[in-house]
Amino acid sequence: MGNRKLLILFLVIITLSLHNSLAQPPPPPNATCNGVFLSYVYNGGRPVPPTDPADQAHRFESTVTVLNNGKDELKSWMVFVGFNHSEILVSATNAVLADGTPLPASVGNGTVFAGFPETDLKTAIETAGDITQMRTQVQLLGTLFAKGEDLGTPLPANLTLVNREYSCPVFTTQGSRTLTIPVSKVSDKQLCFAMDDATLLTGNEMHVCCMRNLSPPTNVDGRDNFMPRKEGDLIIMYDVISTQESSYWAHVSISNHNPIGRLDNWNLSWEWMRDEFIYSMKGAYPSVVDATDCIFGRQGQFYKDTDFSQVLSCERRPTITDLPPTSANDTKLGMIPFCCRNGTLLPPSMDPSQSVSAFQMQVFKMPPYLNRTELNPPQNWKINGSMNNDYQCGQPVQVSPSLFPDSSGLPAQRAAVASWQVVCNITHFKEEKPKCCVSFSAFFNDSVVPCSTCACGCNNNPSQTCSADEPALLLPSESLLVPFDNRTKKALDWAKLKRKKVPNPLPCGDNCGVSINWHILTDYKSGWTARITLFNWGETNFADWFAAVQLDKAGPGFEKVYSFNGSLLSDSNNTVFMQGLPGLNYLVAETDGHNPRKDPRVPGSQQSVLLFTKKNMPLINVARGDGFPTKVIFNGEECALPTIRPSSGYRISAATGVLSIVVVLAVLLMQ
Repeated sequence: MGNRKLLILFLVIITLSLHNSLAQPPPPPNATCNGVFLSYVYNGGRPVPPTDPADQAHRFESTVTVLNNGKDELKSWMVFVGFNHSEILVSATNAVLADGTPLPASVGNGTVFAGFPETDLKTAIETAGDITQMRTQVQLLGTLFAKGEDLGTPLPANLTLVNREYSCPVFTTQGSRTLTIPVSKVSDKQLCFAMDDATLLTGNEMHVCCMRNLSPPTNVDGRDNFMPRKEGDLIIMYDVISTQESSYWAHVSISNHNPIGRLDNWNLSWEWMRDEFIYSMKGAYPSVVDATDCIFGRQGQFYKDTDFSQVLSCERRPTITDLPPTSANDTKLGMIPFCCRNGTLLPPSMDPSQSVSAFQMQVFKMPPYLNRTELNPPQNWKINGSMNNDYQCGQPVQVSPSLFPDSSGLPAQRAAVASWQVVCNITHFKEEKPKCCVSFSAFFNDSVVPCSTCACGCNNNPSQTCSADEPALLLPSESLLVPFDNRTKKALDWAKLKRKKVPNPLPCGDNCGVSINWHILTDYKSGWTARITLFNWGETNFADWFAAVQLDKAGPGFEKVYSFNGSLLSDSNNTVFMQGLPGLNYLVAETDGHNPRKDPRVPGSQQSVLLFTKKNMPLINVARGDGFPTKVIFNGEECALPTIRPSSGYRISAATGVLSIVVVLAVLLMQ
């Protein structure tokens, strides 16, 4: 009995000591951080259907906290979370994905969050410790995958602040553990209750304290430590050039920085987050002019004396379009440098002065943001055009104020009140189909390898009488001038002549609005030539068209192009950039033949010959593939290439080849 009493006394002392230590826990990690404190807390999860032991999906809920404990305001905060369980993010509060990807989104390789709608975090010094202005918490909801493993507590692989002026050490995790005292032989209920209170449960958190660099990086702007300006395919600048208590004027510019990208008939949209509305504009116009939402909304109640018939747009997400060139000198609508170009942005390599669009607008604000210094850009920017790549835009980031020529004409520059940069990059989606295609031909083979079957998409109608899976039939060269629907007889006759099998049903067409033929014209000891022909089978004229041809091995040998303006891209030694000569820069639409009742429609066309040298390229083999492009771009759109090249196994005589070329050229020149 004496030993039992001593054991119980010992356990009681241990328990009371543990209880007292729990009653006074150590200070939280954020209390010792004098910089920006980041934490990721896994709040829980559960399996979701369907059941799949090999790759089970789990719902997860977590919280990302950003707390500014430093002396400097944290502007445009961005946090990288290194997700590593094939996560799909469904929703996030108080933040957006920095690259502009809409939710839900796959973030399994990690992602960067940007603050939204509040992008900046103030300090305790300037707010007297107001935690609501110092901290933001991002509630995350999504799905992750177990992949046959025991997830335990699925924390990310990394957590860090992206802002360049801060440095973050390796993060710290708090592992999950349960502290128990072996008292299986003790029957004292009070003792067991005390021990239950002593159970320690942690382990769903990782955190890091990031400190401001003593000397800011060289790529961070020194003026108030603005974020550095970034590069991208398309840059949108939102510059506030004048501000009043309840409104401001913004100058919006769109600049194309991709050497082979372009936009036609651009449409620009964004989302107002504070009930702003557009009162007037110069240099562009909303696609829909409507003040209804203002009249029946908060705006109408606050601006009671305003004539809303003059308001241009009260949409939360307006769409802005460019004005025609005829409006450039209009004193009411135009008079803005770089405005009014029908929404065309050419590559800077083609014409730097035509690679920028700009407009201005007067924006009215709503309470409680009625202060001339309370300036907030719209969010969720999107831009697209006709027959152009898709762009994915990030969120606006405040940068150093832009400089503009002084309106007085004096040799001075005037700084914007505030400036934000939106970076947009070309994206390619798996389901996207090209809008142009390429056919191959050569002097050493009398068959043309046409554009691939359904190169630009196919009709999904089950009743169609063609096959989307069969390869396209080889063609005689003259058939390139004939619309696909009229090529059937020529293709069948050619297959019969060449003793080729014909599938049933026949392959579908390419369904491309623009097709480009690349023909190897000659091949000799010191050089070779190629002919490029552009066909426009659509109903739209292409003004200021351009084409770029990538030749991986033969590109450095390029010497000249005869009927176009052409040169190697400045930052590439294998891509030839071509455009129409002045006055010949139109690729016209398809038109009727000479006799529409019996003649097929005729495509608009442009053609030129390119000269290459083999100097310093002894290993180049033009006929075996080096003379065919590996990528072709038309007006910024990558075209579909054939899967095979003309074979040199069946050679034709030089005289026959020249005669065939002359016939095709003669037919083209007669159009």
